[in-house]
Amino acid sequence: QLRLVESGGGLVQPGGSLRLSCTASGFTLEYYAIGWFRQAPGKEREAVSCIRSTDGNTNYADSVKGRFTISIDSAENTVYLQMNSLKPEDTAVYYCAADHDMIGGLNEYVYDYWGRGTQVTVSS
Repeated sequence: QLRLVESGGGLVQPGGSLRLSCTASGFTLEYYAIGWFRQAPGKEREAVSCIRSTDGNTNYADSVKGRFTISIDSAENTVYLQMNSLKPEDTAVYYCAADHDMIGGLNEYVYDYWGRGTQVTVSS
């Protein structure tokens, strides 16, 4: 059974940091393109970042460039999203997704498998 599980969310003050994890079971992440997406209350889901390990390609939404970093640990079969300088507008449920065709990118419609999400709340 193919499964993605996100973890690492929580409550953090503005300016703080969190590291989200996306761990796969039933398949090997390095053979997929992986994306992080988020959805805030009352808003549509939006892309955050993506990575494709075969060519090292990464991409970020303009709103998180310079603050978030995506990486993959093949030994742990996990993709991480390091989030620094967090802002209240980063508050959302964060989801990871996997694309077996290795297209990836910031278009959510290419992704085949999704996790259930982890809540990130940035508030003082």
